[in-house]
Amino acid sequence: MKIFSGNSNRSLAGAMAKYLELPVGEAMVRRFADQEIFVEIQENVRGADVFIVQSTAYPANDHLMELLIMTDALRRASARRITAVIPYFGYARQDRKAGGRTPISAKLVANLITHSGADRVMTLDLHAGQIQGFFDIPTDNLFAIPLFARDIKEHHDLANLTVVSPDVGGVVRARALAKRLDATLAIVDKRRERPGESEVMNIIGDVAGRNCILIDDIIDSGGTLCNAAAALVDAGANSASAYITHGVLSGGAAARIAASSLQELVITDSIEPTKAVRQTENIRIVTTANLLGEAIARTASEESVSSLFD
Repeated sequence: MKIFSGNSNRSLAGAMAKYLELPVGEAMVRRFADQEIFVEIQENVRGADVFIVQSTAYPANDHLMELLIMTDALRRASARRITAVIPYFGYARQDRKAGGRTPISAKLVANLITHSGADRVMTLDLHAGQIQGFFDIPTDNLFAIPLFARDIKEHHDLANLTVVSPDVGGVVRARALAKRLDATLAIVDKRRERPGESEVMNIIGDVAGRNCILIDDIIDSGGTLCNAAAALVDAGANSASAYITHGVLSGGAAARIAASSLQELVITDSIEPTKAVRQTENIRIVTTANLLGEAIARTASEESVSSLFD
């Protein structure tokens, strides 16, 4: 078994390799003067079970191309099996036709990864579970819920806790967390006026006097989450915190979180945090290295991965 990493999240790849007691494989990923990507695998991988760790976060297109070229290089070097470990799967929000003459980019990216030579894909909290069906190769969609549940038990009073979904589409995820914590459930009903903006309309459930935990898979601009937190506080909640798997946090999102009603935002390291994110006092990062590392170990030894979440 060998682990290689692109440039998107080398710190996470290193932590995963440390958990597995393996070195990160020697590979050179660099750019020519015109930004064309060049990859050279600098060790023997013939007959090896290879895992490439690469999130397709900003700059998404560069990191996606790195993944595709690394996969092709390993295939041509006669690796026995290549697993693309993509903690954050970019383009996942484009999983359907949102209007006339628009693409389904998530399917296109799945095709690119498959045809580049990947034999298997491992990812974390896909934006839409059905994206697994876009791949014609085995796909493992891992969940951060057990990781979040453990952290909430360590940092929050469970006796006065309500888990909140920031929109109707996230109810399944919120219910799964609430069940693990034996907590009540609430839903924020919102109306989106235009892309990237949302207006909170109503809160379904009782949050007065409760400590609320918002749960979601992606935070990008942070507008929806900040509006939801403000609505919860206005409805009488004692506090509002959030647990989000993928901290995209583009533009001025970190400053928006710092100035919001959120007591704390907890994200994973599926995307390497920027300096602004690391310096924001009410943002905390929990690692997925052990979870992903254990999933890799079980895949390599042909053991059950789904039992990790039982």
